[in-house]
Amino acid sequence: MSSAEARTDESAGILLVDDMEDNLIALEAVLGSLNEPLFRARSGEEAMKALLRRQFALVLLDVRMPGMDGFETAAHIKRLDQTKDVPIIFLTGAEDDSGYAFRGYATGAADYLTKPFDPWVLRAKVSVFLELHRKKQQLESLLARQRADYQEVGKRLAALEEELTESQRTQVKELRLLLEKR
Repeated sequence: MSSAEARTDESAGILLVDDMEDNLIALEAVLGSLNEPLFRARSGEEAMKALLRRQFALVLLDVRMPGMDGFETAAHIKRLDQTKDVPIIFLTGAEDDSGYAFRGYATGAADYLTKPFDPWVLRAKVSVFLELHRKKQQLESLLARQRADYQEVGKRLAALEEELTESQRTQVKELRLLLEKR
């Protein structure tokens, strides 16, 4: 089994980033029924460490945290090749500045929700991102298998070329060029 296939079988995992214990408990209660592993981070720094250790399907990120806030954390996530494609949903208090939403999207957020959030809406949005993650993993697995198949065909063609006459080799080279164009 290739590493891409192994990753497809893994549960995606959701990273919950909030400095408030009550908020983390609420998120776990809402998302627990999705049967995906939930991981906690109490700061932007902890979130970055978790993202570098493990692949996640999604990050739910509080905007206001001491130290590195949500916007700074998102900027770091989007800056690294290893984490830049992980979708981020920002969560923030309803009383926060309306400019926060714009700043969140500008930082690379896929979505933005205000607290208190509707549990059904949050669960539905997270479910969509989990499904997108699964489809992406399936595509990566298919591409890896396709690359392996093409490599195998190339090896077989090379072996055949060794056994052929000069005029037959020319024909095989033309066939190889046709295959490579596909």
